[in-house]
Amino acid sequence: MTHLSSDPVMSALIGHVGPIRLHPRRLPPFQSLAHAIIHQQLNGTAAGTILERFKKLFGERDFPAPGQVAKSSVDRLRTAGLSRPKAAYIIDLATRCNAGSIPSLDDCDHLSDEEIIARLTEIKGIGRWTVEMFLMFNLGRPDVLPVGDLGVRKGFQIAYKKRQLPTPEQLARHGVRWAPHRTHAAHYLWRAADSGANPNW
Repeated sequence: MTHLSSDPVMSALIGHVGPIRLHPRRLPPFQSLAHAIIHQQLNGTAAGTILERFKKLFGERDFPAPGQVAKSSVDRLRTAGLSRPKAAYIIDLATRCNAGSIPSLDDCDHLSDEEIIARLTEIKGIGRWTVEMFLMFNLGRPDVLPVGDLGVRKGFQIAYKKRQLPTPEQLARHGVRWAPHRTHAAHYLWRAADSGANPNW
């Protein structure tokens, strides 16, 4: 990752944090995106509880198939603790997956990041940030910088000792120098945000 080390601040941050190993989940897109919808605007514990209740609605399967969920109702999904909009989003996602209009993992492997973003943001409840998380954590794409993510922006502010949060545009401009390893850069900036100000940077 010489592109990252050539940035003195990023190089110091890497030295402070140590190596980060990325392990993509490679879940089916329906499962990964449904997880993302359930987790939106919730802490991990609350989202995990709702996710387990959601799975139990459909029996013993590890995760329900899109066809099962597409036949369900908003009211049924709400019994798992989902809000009405989230329940509707997941049913819409399942219906699209069942119809073959959502790219499979194999399809995604032949699409660019921007092509995947364009395809998936057509789905209700799924915005660019959600797809960027899908690219990074599920597909393992190496060069994604979620410039709208508050944690990434906060990490940049701390690591680079900025008085204000960078705008997404400012972060994108600076991040060009980290290509083609911007996914790793984002992970280091999240670590910076988690650890707070460090006088050694």
